[in-house]
Amino acid sequence: MMATANPLLLPLNAALWQETLHWQPSDRQQEQFQRFYGAVLRANQSINLTRITTATDFWEKHLWDSLRGIAPWLLPRSSPWGASIQRVVDIGSGGGFPGVPVAIARPDWQITLLEATQKKVRFLESLPQQLGLSNLRPQWGRAEAHQFTYDLAMIRAVGDLARCCQYGLPRLRPGGILILYRGQWTAPEVNTLNALLPRYHSQLLDVQDFVTPLSHAQRHCLYLQRT
Repeated sequence: MMATANPLLLPLNAALWQETLHWQPSDRQQEQFQRFYGAVLRANQSINLTRITTATDFWEKHLWDSLRGIAPWLLPRSSPWGASIQRVVDIGSGGGFPGVPVAIARPDWQITLLEATQKKVRFLESLPQQLGLSNLRPQWGRAEAHQFTYDLAMIRAVGDLARCCQYGLPRLRPGGILILYRGQWTAPEVNTLNALLPRYHSQLLDVQDFVTPLSHAQRHCLYLQRT
């Protein structure tokens, strides 16, 4: 009888990582991804963290998609837009996306996971020990009340464009960068963003459009900088 593949084992997809992001995880990072997947599945039985639970979908829609946003910083010795990154915040982290995959890929960055739902925060608080991540700091609270400033902020699946700018841009130091993970990017949104940026003393650095490597879904990442 032929052995069947373990449905709870994440695919390695080393060639896809390298082809699409010019990066691939080390053995330790792959193990941390696997532990994270297991932790999410266990917690998901009692907390609504995600509807994406199969190993292949989790790899593409949570791990790969999270790291696509920081692709400019995955290249060796890269410093896009001259930004020096140490302090990072994931606003509305939910189940830990994109902050936990980013913390795994960039252990030299200090990542705050900011989340307003206490049950989700308790789950996030279990991750540093489970995954062996000393650079991960879950925190309960809302973005508006959070007084710290960061080199880099990330927002994924939180709300409309105006809300994302309201939550993210004031959390940045001058020169800091906000990454917005978006699906479609439309002409009306361009107009909305152009009206919002002066209010927050910010500028648009880049809009990167791409398709996901397995399901070929259209996605965009926006990079905004506080001036």
